[in-house]
Amino acid sequence: MTDAGPKAHLHRYLQTGRDALLWKLEGLGEYEIRRPMTPTGTNLLGLLKHLAYVEMGYFGPTFGRPVPEVESWLLDDVELNADMWATADESREDVLALYRRAWAVTDATVEELPLDAAGSVPWWHPDRQAVTLHQILVHVIAETHRHAGHADIVRELIDGTSGLRADNDNLPPGVDADWWADYRDRLETTARQVAGG
Repeated sequence: MTDAGPKAHLHRYLQTGRDALLWKLEGLGEYEIRRPMTPTGTNLLGLLKHLAYVEMGYFGPTFGRPVPEVESWLLDDVELNADMWATADESREDVLALYRRAWAVTDATVEELPLDAAGSVPWWHPDRQAVTLHQILVHVIAETHRHAGHADIVRELIDGTSGLRADNDNLPPGVDADWWADYRDRLETTARQVAGG
């Protein structure tokens, strides 16, 4: 997008979240990107797969733009939570390609429609189904960045890598592993103290 207006700003925030999610997979093997790191199974590749379907659904059918990949999702003809993990038959490349196809759907919709374009989200409550492109952009930006936060934590649990991008860890400068260990111990001590332990 070449416009410097509100639509371009929103699109840039969406792309920043997308890029952060892709970076979280860099340098990891198949096990690490699929490994369930929470009791509910949160994993890096699953977050990307989920967001691919989020973008395709919200920027495709919501605005009357069919996307074959999401048709079965709209009919609830899929296994529960199937969008939150990649099967053994779905490679990293498959999921990355799906996510990039989702970007193309989103980017075309954002490019071609005005921010006040009307849409309808069929899976939302009937009182809230009527939406605009602006509303959906904000919604999907929030969803993307929420899951980017999940990816931050999952990646840190896997190998200690943290931050927004490879060139910006968003952490205090000049600290090392010993500083972080001391910091974490101080927080643990404070938490126990306050809890009466």
